[in-house]
Amino acid sequence: MSFRFLPDTPVAAVRVPTGQSVLIDPSSRSGSTCLEVIEGVARVYCPCEETEGMTLAFLQEGDQLRTDRLCSEGVCLEALTPVCFRSDAEVTDSNGFDAVNEWTLQLLRIRHLGSAEQRLQALLALLVNRLGRRCGDWCQLPFRLTHERIGELIGSTRVTSTRLISRLRTADLLHVPPGEPTLKLSPNFIESAPLAA
Repeated sequence: MSFRFLPDTPVAAVRVPTGQSVLIDPSSRSGSTCLEVIEGVARVYCPCEETEGMTLAFLQEGDQLRTDRLCSEGVCLEALTPVCFRSDAEVTDSNGFDAVNEWTLQLLRIRHLGSAEQRLQALLALLVNRLGRRCGDWCQLPFRLTHERIGELIGSTRVTSTRLISRLRTADLLHVPPGEPTLKLSPNFIESAPLAA
């Protein structure tokens, strides 16, 4: 897995193009500083050898990643859309809410659903409800995930996730517009998902 390193000196704006990752090393960060997403959507994942690539959270505008709560090997931020974040933000009092902890909890809940179909539907609903929007007859996600990444998120193989996605496309519940980095999903499919809030 390749990534670039975040500069040790805090900066007001770090830009990361889609598909690139940045390693956040906790040993180079001090005190109660954090990263704050200014724009875009990023995936937070573990770079550790044993769990390489394991998704911990997704962050969007306004979300913070506290640098004093990272694993000793750090975490990586992967830009799912063009991302801009600041590394000089101060931790804001958000009444105990932590975006990374909340995402990790929700992803863990999805992994405990009975079937891969339920897990996929719950994952897509979570992503749309948190990071997407309703656009006419469809719900839209501003990014795509690989079938391998979806498999990792729902605890299945890439082959299983490909088969399940093909079923959704055939049933006209999921549409992948050619030439666009987006996914479109049926609102009924999203609303009927297990664990839907």
